[in-house]
Amino acid sequence: MKVIVDTCIWSLAFRKRQQTNDVITQTLRDLITDGRVLLLGTVRQEILSGIKHREQFEKLRNNLQAFPNLLTDTEDYEIAA
Repeated sequence: MKVIVDTCIWSLAFRKRQQTNDVITQTLRDLITDGRVLLLGTVRQEILSGIKHREQFEKLRNNLQAFPNLLTDTEDYEIAA
């Protein structure tokens, strides 16, 4: 099963101090290793919007390209509601 990883999980994983987030970070790593991670375009945007330095932005943008975007339409949001 594929998993959509939300912005808050990515943010926790990117923090330098991860001691309190080890379980979350390890779970994300496992999902990545298993090829199960999907991104919504809005999540990709939110992650990248938080990067201030161009060099870091480009590096992260390139890394995130490994994860496919899950395409959604209006009906998906209505069903989720």
